Amino acid sequence: MSEYIHKRHNVTVLLYHLVFPAKYRRAVIDPQVDEVLRDVCLQIEDRYQLKFLEIGTDEDHVHFLVQSVPTYAVTKLVTIIKSITTREIFRSCPHIKKQLWGGEFWSDGYFASTVGKHGDEDMIKNYVQNQGKEYTKLHDDRQLALF
Repeated sequence: MSEYIHKRHNVTVLLYHLVFPAKYRRAVIDPQVDEVLRDVCLQIEDRYQLKFLEIGTDEDHVHFLVQSVPTYAVTKLVTIIKSITTREIFRSCPHIKKQLWGGEFWSDGYFASTVGKHGDEDMIKNYVQNQGKEYTKLHDDRQLALF
């Protein structure tokens, strides 16, 4: 679940629904790619000021529910996620690079939408889970509650 991010002079809760289609809309996202994608995204969280609340894949595209800070524009988030995940997927899954003729993993385009804190976050999660052909949840952020 999202949290309020407290900085020195502001408090924010900025949520984005991002969708990245694979190059040529090819069905190249398999269980091995799922695993690499999840692991890389969780490592990205450690280095950048963003948090993946949910990651879900279909055969030819990936949905991200991402929380970030206002200093990151949407294009910067997209660039960070696309560049690092592409490099690691090609490194760990050489068969994917052959399927895409040695080119890029993601298409040039993407979908981005803001998500409201009150009420809309669950609606987007349900939408992401119920659309498409075959949805596989790779990560779900669940924090242990003490009380």
